[in-house]
Amino acid sequence: MIRVLVAEDQGMVLGALAALLALERDIEVVDKAADGLQAWAMIQRAKPDVLVSDIEMPGLTGLDLAQRIREQGLACRVLIVTTFGRPGYLRRALDAGVSGYILKDQPSEQLAGAVRKVAQGQRVIAPELAEISWSAPSPLSERERAVLRLAEEGRSNKEIADTLALSPGTVRNYLHEAAQKLDAANRVEATRIARANGWL
Repeated sequence: MIRVLVAEDQGMVLGALAALLALERDIEVVDKAADGLQAWAMIQRAKPDVLVSDIEMPGLTGLDLAQRIREQGLACRVLIVTTFGRPGYLRRALDAGVSGYILKDQPSEQLAGAVRKVAQGQRVIAPELAEISWSAPSPLSERERAVLRLAEEGRSNKEIADTLALSPGTVRNYLHEAAQKLDAANRVEATRIARANGWL
């Protein structure tokens, strides 16, 4: 029996994913989480074989969860089920240690098959993403991404500097470099371009 935890912040989608998997004789849905923090607590308690998770969720993202699972050395594999079909997201997911990445618009019968493959230690990637998975590496450094994420939240240079323990001048330099790399006119356009490509 493959023990699965489903994490998804949209209630209807969460219920649908759990219901689809519960129909399978060899899959048991041990719990459902509506956000990342709830999922993390359930992972530690229920110790599922596979986490089926969306990427963007409150608290912790699916990628945050994958990274924590890997860092803690837990025997739980991660299957991302998402609407984000951009290469940047897939690349970040693979870097975080996910075993599978499929899209929500794929036929529902493929979900259980992906769970089985991931549980067996195989990698599953949506066919339409497999060829382009490494074609669009992020031009941004990790520090530039961190600064852009905070800028996207509407924080000032001083607030970003305080959060990241940098000087306001250094933050300004990072924002300028990021905008140049993305051929953006300003920080707002830079965050929009980076978000659209899955680099944030």
